[in-house]
Formats: sequence, C-alpha cells, structure tokens
Amino acid sequence: MMALLSVEDALAQVLDGVEVLEAETVPLRLAHHRVLAEPVAALRTQPPFAASAMDGYAVRSDDLAIDHPLRLIGESAAGLGFSGQLGNGECVRIFTGAPIPAGADTIVIQEHVRVDGASIIPTHDTDRLRHIRPAGLDFNEGDLLLAAGQRLSPSSLSLAAAMGHPNLRVIRKPRVAILATGDELVQPGEICGPDQIVASNHFAVAAMVEALGGIALDLGIAKDTHEALEAAFQSAEDQQADVLVTLGGASVGDRDLVQSSLAQRGMTLGFWRIAMRPGKPLIFGSLGRMRILGLPGNPVSSIICAQIFLSPLIKSLSGDVTARHDTTIQAMLGCDLKENDLRQDYMRATITGTHQGLPVVVPFRSQDSSMLGLMSQAQALLIRAPFAPAAKKHDTCRIILL
Repeated sequence: MMALLSVEDALAQVLDGVEVLEAETVPLRLAHHRVLAEPVAALRTQPPFAASAMDGYAVRSDDLAIDHPLRLIGESAAGLGFSGQLGNGECVRIFTGAPIPAGADTIVIQEHVRVDGASIIPTHDTDRLRHIRPAGLDFNEGDLLLAAGQRLSPSSLSLAAAMGHPNLRVIRKPRVAILATGDELVQPGEICGPDQIVASNHFAVAAMVEALGGIALDLGIAKDTHEALEAAFQSAEDQQADVLVTLGGASVGDRDLVQSSLAQRGMTLGFWRIAMRPGKPLIFGSLGRMRILGLPGNPVSSIICAQIFLSPLIKSLSGDVTARHDTTIQAMLGCDLKENDLRQDYMRATITGTHQGLPVVVPFRSQDSSMLGLMSQAQALLIRAPFAPAAKKHDTCRIILL
C-alpha cells in the first residue's frame, strides 16, 4: 500500500508552480482586501506644507514672553491659509491642519493665552517649533509606501488616497468553483427524503473563498453519476474557474466517483491520500489551467482541509506574500494528551485562558468529523504531529486560531 503523503509535502505540491493571476486596475473604493500587483509610490508630499498640529496662535519664538502681548493680524484655517508674513510682535490665529504663516516658527495653544481685544497675552512658556508638523512629516513624493503582494486594509486604502491615487493595480480575484456531491444531499429549505441530509459544507467553503478576496462560483449539488459530475466540471470550465473544489466523493468507494470522473476528463493527479486527521481522502490535481481540490464530504473535514490547503492556494494565486507563511502560534496545553499515530491531527479546541503569556487550549473530547456544532464552538485547531509522544498539561504546542 502506498504510504500516506505528509501534510507538509501535500501543501508543497498544491503551491508548487502556482502562477500569480493577471493584474487589473480598479477604483480605490473597490480595492479593499485586494492584493497589490505592483508597488505604489506617493504622487505628492504629505503634508505638502508645514502645518499646525493644534488650535492656537502662530508666533515668532523670539517674541515669546509670558505676559508680553502680541498683536493679532489675521487667521490661518485649513484650506485657507494666511497670505501675509508675521513681523515683530505679531501673531496669527491658527487651526489644526492650517498652513504655518511665513515668519512663524511656533504654535502657542489657545489654552495658554489670554485674549485682550486685538492682542493675545501668553500665559505659559512654549518651546520653539512646538506643535508644528513639517512638510513631508508623513511621506514625500516618490516614497514607496505600499508593496506588491500586500493585501489592502482600510488603513492602506486611506494611505493610497493620501498619496494621490484614485486607482490601483491589483491581482484579479481568483475564481473558485464549488461543487457539493452526493445523492444524499439537498439544499437548505428543501424537503429531505428518509435517507438524505442537508448540504452545508459549500457555504463554509464559499465564505472562506470570499473572505480571502476570491469569487465563489456555486455549482450546486451533483448526483453520484458520471454524467452529473461531467456536466458540473464543464460548468466550472465554462465559468473560467481557476480552482475547482469538490466536496465529497473523494474516497474509493463504489459511489465515490469524483476522482474517476476527473480522470476520464483528463485530470493530472498530484495525490489523493494524506496523513491528516480529519481529511485523509483529499484529491489534488489539475485540468489544464484549473487546479482541483477534492475535499472530504464530512463537514468538519472539508472546512479544516480548506483552511490548510485552499486558503494558501487562493493567497498564492492572488500574489499575497503571506501565502507560504506559517499561520500557527505557540500555545500551552490545558490537559494531558495521549501519543499520536501516523496522521497529523488538527483537533478542535477552545481557549480557556492564558498561562505564562501563552493561550491555554483544551481539545473537545469528541473529534468526530461530522460534528459541526463543535466546529462552530472551536476557537483553535490544536496540531499534533505524526507519532507525537504523550503530552502533559502545560506542555507547549502549536495551534491555528480560528
């Protein structure tokens, strides 16, 4: 019997040779969570002029002395600066973000003056250059501030706008076709026959795809026939899917037809069994340019396998520089665990607190791969390597936060 492929080797195969999808230009308002196709340089300097950081009065520091009056000669507001120049013993009323008037080098905040008609009288000492933001404090024209492969967050969108960019070059969204398979499945809201269940996996996988910036293409449910599967595969190709995800039918039973149907269509098979629990029967291959991930039918298995394999694949297609980053963090066991066998375990667990600065995790007693109720309560996946020895409470471990 062929040895099971390790999770690490399987993931390496899934990501091997992935080419980043083509770029497109989108308006800034549509760029959230997209991945930059090229670095972005500032088209302007920010701030473009020396500006006040506070409401108060622009003054010459040489004129500052407590109880020494300064004559008020004008006002500088954001968008409407003072056009003149300060002379000896003069000041200008100024507001936050307004340009610093020529001749001024310090801002006295309004709480530190007493107004006396057309003059102000400083009541506190103020250091020279106080409360002034120099031109270019944030960035200068030509500065490279956003990198290719960076996923755009709300703050990076704001930065791009401040840099003067109305549009950005981003990688197009990966198109992921999702096909549930099985005679036993019906859609939510449909009447279940005596031997049927409600399909649920495809909702989780679609949500994951969209959360990663992809486009989920729902192919519905295919019956356990080569004809139904063939029609679904054709639909995926017609919709120009970059990835086809099948749910169920990935094993080798008489009614598990996904792999054989894909083979008939010309799939190049990478692997179909891995040393992982849950998720041993997992197909990876390709049909032309379309990559294939055949996930197990059990709900928990499909969600966890999508987390481990589909997520980095989508990131890699998107050009996301974090695609191959280790997403695990260190934690501490909240209970004893027995030794593990040849398969890498991904145990659903809760976080019960912290100890010595690390989250404390406790796996659920039942790890049955059909139990969505526990999956929805899980806060982390506790990873147990193949043949891991027995572990004690407060031993360290690795987890993936959910």
